[in-house]
Amino acid sequence: MAAEPIDLLHLGRERIIASYVLDTDDGPALFDCGPSTTIDALKAGLADRGLALTDIRHLLLSHIHLDHAGAAGGLVREHPGLQVHVSPIGAPHLVDPSRLEKSARRLYGDTFDSLWGELVPVPQENVHQIDGRVLGLESFPTPGHASHHVCYLDPDGTLYAGDACGVRVLPGRFVMPPTPPPEVDVEAWEVTLDEIERRTPERLALIHFGVVDDVARHLTELRLALRDWAESVEGGATEEEFVEYALAQLADSGEDVEAYAQAMPFWQSYRGLERWAEKRAARLSAGS
Repeated sequence: MAAEPIDLLHLGRERIIASYVLDTDDGPALFDCGPSTTIDALKAGLADRGLALTDIRHLLLSHIHLDHAGAAGGLVREHPGLQVHVSPIGAPHLVDPSRLEKSARRLYGDTFDSLWGELVPVPQENVHQIDGRVLGLESFPTPGHASHHVCYLDPDGTLYAGDACGVRVLPGRFVMPPTPPPEVDVEAWEVTLDEIERRTPERLALIHFGVVDDVARHLTELRLALRDWAESVEGGATEEEFVEYALAQLADSGEDVEAYAQAMPFWQSYRGLERWAEKRAARLSAGS
């Protein structure tokens, strides 16, 4: 099954959050599932492909951020046979999402419920920690956006990329690094991009949003943008200055600014990089 996004119509808007159906050695699987607020759109997208939720045997998660994995527990509640694959770091937070929810509610405040909806625990017996190949795909750690991020390389050349390959709302060309708190690590992300390039994928299946065919250009643009944004924050840009800068970049590129801003709010990217810069400065100071 060729990589083609299911549009989850987050907050009623197109081309913000995607999920993908792929064929595996053990039947149909989903790559990422979106938040609980988009379960109805996910099931409608499956129906358009002639599938019911109960036809899906596996859920492959890139990481546990709510826009990628928030619906996992709700889907298992409806379909108890669904097997969920996630990094060892992320697995405990699926089984007990209380800490994850508490942290997210601090960040999103009163908007949490309308954005993400209910967080339901995934039963321990449904959770499988990823270690090497899974269902015929190569899985490998891809930290940077988050410490627990993984990608999956299909034998057909598609890299199911999560957020490791950035945000690009196709058919747009602007590639934006999503850098929310608390775990952004710019140096680790640059190593991740090396690892992805070494595997020479033919296409990138992005959650935000679409399938990229110009892989080399895309990854180069992401690498440059990540370093540019990091240097801006390390150089002392305020949150207001950073957001104005990001908005100007998108406007100059002629992109759908609102779509990018909903997929990855600029203020969150600033705060993630600010936290990274503070931790990096402390390490450098301790080592001097």
